[in-house]
Amino acid sequence: MSILAIVGLAKEARIARRAGLVPVIGAGNSELLAARIREGGNDAKAVVSFGIAGSLSPLLRPGDIIVATHVVGENEHYLCDSKWSQIIRARIPSARAAIVVGTDEVVGHIAMKKALMRTAGAHLVDMESHIAARFAKEKNIPFICLRTICDGNERTLPPAALEPLKPNGRPKLFAVMKSLLREPGQFGELMQTSEELKKALKSLARARRVLGSGLGCPYTG
Repeated sequence: MSILAIVGLAKEARIARRAGLVPVIGAGNSELLAARIREGGNDAKAVVSFGIAGSLSPLLRPGDIIVATHVVGENEHYLCDSKWSQIIRARIPSARAAIVVGTDEVVGHIAMKKALMRTAGAHLVDMESHIAARFAKEKNIPFICLRTICDGNERTLPPAALEPLKPNGRPKLFAVMKSLLREPGQFGELMQTSEELKKALKSLARARRVLGSGLGCPYTG
């Protein structure tokens, strides 16, 4: 029996493994992620949506740790496990409670972020949480969402940062370089995005160290 960590990036998966979790990488592809969860989740006893997220709220800044109260998607609403979430918030008092919306497309533009916050009533967005929550509900197993903020709500991501990932969750460096050659003016924005990503991942790794094996899951006995 295992705890699945549903992630988008290879770097998130590396942090999850250090917590004794079994990562499933979506790489920004919802169909791929759903298929991989079905293949590897038969023995799961709990699920955590784990990684970085984009802020929809001016109150959430890069590096903030979020423990979701629930996850919403298109015509979907999932409550996160309160017992497990309370354990995390007790161990990390600075963690913020918030609503996460999951989408099947990148929400990288300021206008998209504002519209999504207005329509979904959520505070942050990622591309995995709704799929992870859906699976956990189908299996009737505990689910939580632990995320750290990467890009702020006032930030539009540069084109190079929106290039599709490899299936293993790593960036396609050649595609990123081509994007930079096409639009060299985005270099500064890309560097800022890179620094925000590092900050978010450091915050995620710090949370993992504080929570320990299983991220404090109370259902491991």
